[in-house]
Amino acid sequence: QEFKKRRDMVVDRLNNIPGITCSVPAGAFYVYPSCSGCVGKKTPIGDTIKTDEDFMSYLLESEGVAGVHGEAFGLSPYFRLSYATDEKTLKDACGRIMRACENLK
Repeated sequence: QEFKKRRDMVVDRLNNIPGITCSVPAGAFYVYPSCSGCVGKKTPIGDTIKTDEDFMSYLLESEGVAGVHGEAFGLSPYFRLSYATDEKTLKDACGRIMRACENLK
C-alpha cells in the first residue's frame, strides 16, 4: 500500500509538470515518464535539449536529480525514476524537476 501511495503521488506530480507525461506503471518501483515536451527546448545557459539523455544530464546538473535516460532501455524519449524512497524525498525531487522544466525556453 505504501509503494502504491508513493507511485500515485509521483505520477500525479509528474503529470503536472510542463513537458512531462507519465502513465501509471503496472509494477516494480519505477516510473517511466516521457520528456518529449522538453525536447527541442533550451536550458537557461542556452543548450538545446535534443534527447532524453540531454534531459537527464540537465536535471542532474541543474537540480541534482538523478535518473536513467530511456534510450538505455530502448525507450526514448522517456526516462526512469525510482519511487523506492521516502515521500519527502520524492516530493522534493518532483519539485526540482518542475523547477528545471519551468526554466526551459
